Amino acid sequence: MHVAIIGAGQLARMMALEGWRMGLSFSFLANPGESSICVEGLGSVVELQEGMAAEELYKALGEPDVLTVEREHVDTELMASLEPYCKICPNPKAVAVSQHRGREKSFVNSLGIPTAEFELADSADALKTAVENIGLPVIVKTCGEGYDGKGQWKIDDADEFERLLPSIDCSKELIVEKVVSFEKEVSVISVRSVSGETAVYPITENEHSEGILVASIAPANLQCKVLSAKAKEAATKILESLDYVGVLSIEFFVVGDELLVNELAPRVHNSGHWTQAGDVCSQFENHIRAICDMKLGFTVPKTNVAMVNLLGIAVTPDLLTAANMQLHSYNKQPKPKRKVGHLNLWSDNRAELEAQVAELSKA
Repeated sequence: MHVAIIGAGQLARMMALEGWRMGLSFSFLANPGESSICVEGLGSVVELQEGMAAEELYKALGEPDVLTVEREHVDTELMASLEPYCKICPNPKAVAVSQHRGREKSFVNSLGIPTAEFELADSADALKTAVENIGLPVIVKTCGEGYDGKGQWKIDDADEFERLLPSIDCSKELIVEKVVSFEKEVSVISVRSVSGETAVYPITENEHSEGILVASIAPANLQCKVLSAKAKEAATKILESLDYVGVLSIEFFVVGDELLVNELAPRVHNSGHWTQAGDVCSQFENHIRAICDMKLGFTVPKTNVAMVNLLGIAVTPDLLTAANMQLHSYNKQPKPKRKVGHLNLWSDNRAELEAQVAELSKA
């Protein structure tokens, strides 16, 4: 079976590495000028050309049996144009929901799943009105694009709003969200196959710095025991409502006995990299299994598992300083704050694992 992936970054790399073990072949669709160093040697890379016809693209990609994505910011019309030639997983409509923060939150709310209070704005006046309606403090975000804290402005008071307003591009549609006083930032990696089989990994606890994920640990240490059931229920409801196939990642805020959806990601996710350890089927393998309609693999780890991102440093074997570590390199050149790899760690002793993660994150 041949799989084509839109994108040629580290997520495509890790999906292909898992698929190679299962005897699958891969090709990758890159944007003009996009680096493909992450997937070097893992399959052919096709650079998207303007005006490329769907059949021409399908043939250039090696006539894949299924096409998938490693990111949500893709041309969904292009994806849809390939539907007569191969399976598209996840479907273009599901991806489109996640491309616009307002559309995404409205969809989630329509299923009875809570989010932070929000309003949309498309001008400076509308932005001021939205901020007044919701009340400070707020977070202003671009509705499209933006990741790792980019395209976001946290506004605590009126003076700060006046100071930041000139730096906010109000010609683009914006979403204004009420700042949530949350206890933890968590995420859930869920997966659904072509046949409709679903599986959900345990809730993952995440640590961010300046909007960038630093570390994750699973299962999350939660005081409220009903949250796991609520997370699974929400994930399953979203998967089935979107007729979704593949891995879907959901970021939540924990507020008491409630989970508020922050974002959806129609792809494998940084906070799920720990699934490569802990005696479970990784999110990357389960994504491949799902889109190729194979039996899904186990999702419950036998121990505590963690992941620490490697940001802007050289990835060398010297980073393996303990026996309970696993090193993953993305084959990228280091740049400040750039994700160039990660470490996975595991231990039966939760306190020792947390201390190890804290020390690595600090370093």
